[in-house]
Amino acid sequence: MRITDLLDRRSIALDAKPASKKEALDTVIQLMIDSGKIKDAEAYRKEVYRREEEGTTGIGEGLAIPHGKGEFVEKPGLAALVVPEGVDFESLDGEPATLIFLIAAPNTADNVHLDVLSKLSVMMMDENFADSLRNAKTVDEFLKVIDDAEEAENEEKTEEAPVETTAAAAPVCKVLAVTSCPTGIAHTYMAAEGLEKAAKAKNCTIKVETRGSGGAKNVLTAEEIAAADCIIVAADTQVPMDRFHGKPVISCHVADGISKAEELLDEAISGKVPLYQAETKPQETVKASGSVGHKIYMQLMNGVSHMLPFVVGGGILIAIAFLIDGLCVDMTTLPADMRANFGTITPAAALFKQIGGVAFAFMLPVLAGFIAMSIGDRPGLALGFVGGSIAASGSSGFLGALVAGFLAGYTIVFLRKIFDKLPEALEKIAPVLLYPLFGILIVGLIMYFVVEPPVGALNTAMNTALTNMSGTSKVLLGILVAGMMSIDMGGPFNKAAYVFGTASIAAGNYDIMAAVMVGGMVPPCAIALSTILFKKKYTKQERESGPTNFIMGLAFITEGAIPFAASDPLRVLPSCIVGSALAGALSMAFDCTLMAPHGGIFVFPVVGNALMYLASLVAGTVVAAVLLGILKKDVTE
Repeated sequence: MRITDLLDRRSIALDAKPASKKEALDTVIQLMIDSGKIKDAEAYRKEVYRREEEGTTGIGEGLAIPHGKGEFVEKPGLAALVVPEGVDFESLDGEPATLIFLIAAPNTADNVHLDVLSKLSVMMMDENFADSLRNAKTVDEFLKVIDDAEEAENEEKTEEAPVETTAAAAPVCKVLAVTSCPTGIAHTYMAAEGLEKAAKAKNCTIKVETRGSGGAKNVLTAEEIAAADCIIVAADTQVPMDRFHGKPVISCHVADGISKAEELLDEAISGKVPLYQAETKPQETVKASGSVGHKIYMQLMNGVSHMLPFVVGGGILIAIAFLIDGLCVDMTTLPADMRANFGTITPAAALFKQIGGVAFAFMLPVLAGFIAMSIGDRPGLALGFVGGSIAASGSSGFLGALVAGFLAGYTIVFLRKIFDKLPEALEKIAPVLLYPLFGILIVGLIMYFVVEPPVGALNTAMNTALTNMSGTSKVLLGILVAGMMSIDMGGPFNKAAYVFGTASIAAGNYDIMAAVMVGGMVPPCAIALSTILFKKKYTKQERESGPTNFIMGLAFITEGAIPFAASDPLRVLPSCIVGSALAGALSMAFDCTLMAPHGGIFVFPVVGNALMYLASLVAGTVVAAVLLGILKKDVTE
């Protein structure tokens, strides 16, 4: 189905002047109603506004794609609103929306809603196409711009893949999928897109439930699960699995949904996927399929994903406190005893430091609590919080909190077995009385008398060693942690380096986080630069999407490099690892520091030795870009 098949001439307005987002939505909804494609106008209006409350559909670059899907839609349709002066649409990039496409989709199996959304998003990445729509003088010209662009895209796809499965062919396999990553939406939605494309290429139907930072979207229904031939769970966080009992389930890392989507679909089609067996008792732990290592990794990432908002928010506020004192106070004129209060000298700095410190103090209890919850369900949360608090107030720190999380989770598993034979009356009060009472006591005793002494000593020794590092050893550490950020760009190595950096901030070692962040910024920046310098090495689509990686890289979103790494890992990954390692080494050598655990270029004002830090980023980016130009082969289109 073409985009223009969904557009009615009555549903296009080229010179709108709405004063607000609400007025813009009301206008474009009325255009859709005027096209005659809506059964129940009020129900459709409510659904569009309900979707907008979940999160803005202003995706940036002047484009907004609000949408509504349900039985109240007679047939799929599009409405288009051009706002020459722009309107505040609460877009992700903060820019006003000048092009608004409203989607109406019925509850049908063809999933027009997602297909049109994906197609529009890809086409709108072309600035010339978007500008042509904005500058169209008539409705006919507007429609012709879309038709011509879509025709050009179809011709390009035909050249790349001349043999296509006919639309009339019966689907080979009905697939459902769940994607989830610990730190936001990048991996979650990239994996969803990768699986959808692979399914389409193999003539499979698919629906993907995404569980990103905004919560679960496109949730799978019981009817859909019952009718599915196979379910793919590409996730690095805990996913509700008991609903898949008795169904063939493939469990893997979220990155596999991006780089190994075709292999996953082939496995699903093969019919040789083992059936998933869920625990039958409601109070029992829900177990995920997959290897033991993958389960442990998901449990750890469940803690990390819940910890990160406290670390990022609190850490940046603390860094701002130091910045305020640095700008307002001449440290050379202060007595030695006052210098020790740096970060709390001025009232404004003291306020930021206090608020950030409160948020940061939750880091270890939240980490341990949600690791425990992923193992022992809700009863494990209290035990993990207590264990993490003991680690935070003692000397075991981050390592102790990790131990506390797993200890608390498996303590609940142990207590369930102990109390399994209780009378029914007592069994009902076990989760609210027996588990927390005995569980907190057990975790507390083990933490104080078994975990704290050795782990505390190890943690103290490690922090002392890191603080005393200098010269070659310090540079080598920078090479290691920065290089790890590029090995899998969001996978276990990347997360391990990042968690080490945030834990080092809590221990007062700020140079490690600086190396970690610059290492994560290099890959997307290098790819963006390489697509500009070495055009023959990239396809037309890669050249068009490449420069957007500058934005992602400067914002410390390493995941922007994943599509390029997935398409050519043997050349892209080594180049990026070398560039990141160089940037990390230079950052350490120049004694750069970072007290904020995230933010990219936006937290450069709180970077110690910021000029040389920028030089480190530039050096790593240039070296990686040049290596990409040397190693990658010319592309023949």
